[in-house]
Amino acid sequence: MDHGQHSGMWVPDEPPTWGRVFLPHLDGWSVVAMLSVVGLVVYLAAVVRLRRTGVVWPWWRVLAWVAGTLSVFVVTGTWLNGYSMVLFSLHMVQHMVLAMISPILLLLGAPVTLALRTLPRGTGAAGAPRALLLELLHSRVARFLASPGFTVPLFIASLYGIYFTPVFDALMSNPAGHQFMLAHFVVTGLLFFGPVMAQDPWPNPHSHPMRILELVVPVPFHAFFGVAVMIASTLLVDSFANPPAAWGIDPLGDQNVAGGIAWSFGELPTVLVLIVVLVSWMGSDERRARALDRAADRDGNAELAAYNARLRALSERSSA
Repeated sequence: MDHGQHSGMWVPDEPPTWGRVFLPHLDGWSVVAMLSVVGLVVYLAAVVRLRRTGVVWPWWRVLAWVAGTLSVFVVTGTWLNGYSMVLFSLHMVQHMVLAMISPILLLLGAPVTLALRTLPRGTGAAGAPRALLLELLHSRVARFLASPGFTVPLFIASLYGIYFTPVFDALMSNPAGHQFMLAHFVVTGLLFFGPVMAQDPWPNPHSHPMRILELVVPVPFHAFFGVAVMIASTLLVDSFANPPAAWGIDPLGDQNVAGGIAWSFGELPTVLVLIVVLVSWMGSDERRARALDRAADRDGNAELAAYNARLRALSERSSA
């Protein structure tokens, strides 16, 4: 079966169908897809190692990581990746999954926490990887990358700065640029959702109201981007201007479909992350209440007694 090439990248000859889109396909440029496989193997090995020490790692975190790595592979290691070279609609599916679905699932897996629990402690070469990870988490670079002043503009720029400028066509012109773009989508999603979900230790942790604000700020920008693509009357990028003629696909109509996909993808991931933040918020309040109860049991409600004493003193002074 012969297959075409698009700027040095593999493209199927047959038009897309549900049966073909998810057929596996790997080649020498399937870097992101192979990294997802490596990430899956390393994570599972770490879980096995942790459990051998008697520490139980939550099953739902394992499930989230498996789903996250699988989602990356499904859109980068299958025929969908080939179709995304010539069809804007399937490229947008790829983009939305890599930037909004995969990062959320991967972050729920708490890979940094798992690494800190499994990497050897101590000094010397054995403990160097863990020490390096801790140093990176507390570095100025990490604090900058986790700040909303960086993550929110980056997330928005990944939409407007790529598709409404010549950047997209430049990246699509060669395999290395295309793989860089795919990796960029994943990293951008991790940097944006990471501090908001806070499943792992992040530098300068934000309050829950601040995290919710960070989450909702890009929503109108994302929606407007989808609408702008959906109603555009001219082609925004040249890469999708000439799909295979035998497929009978109108490039402008396909672009409008891509805009609809971008617009519809913004709501569900945002709601899921909002639920995670709210559950975390309620959990932190419950933990604080339990801590106060334990402190009250230890000191016989000394804090409450002191507070009541201050009220009585103020009352006595006001009545004197």
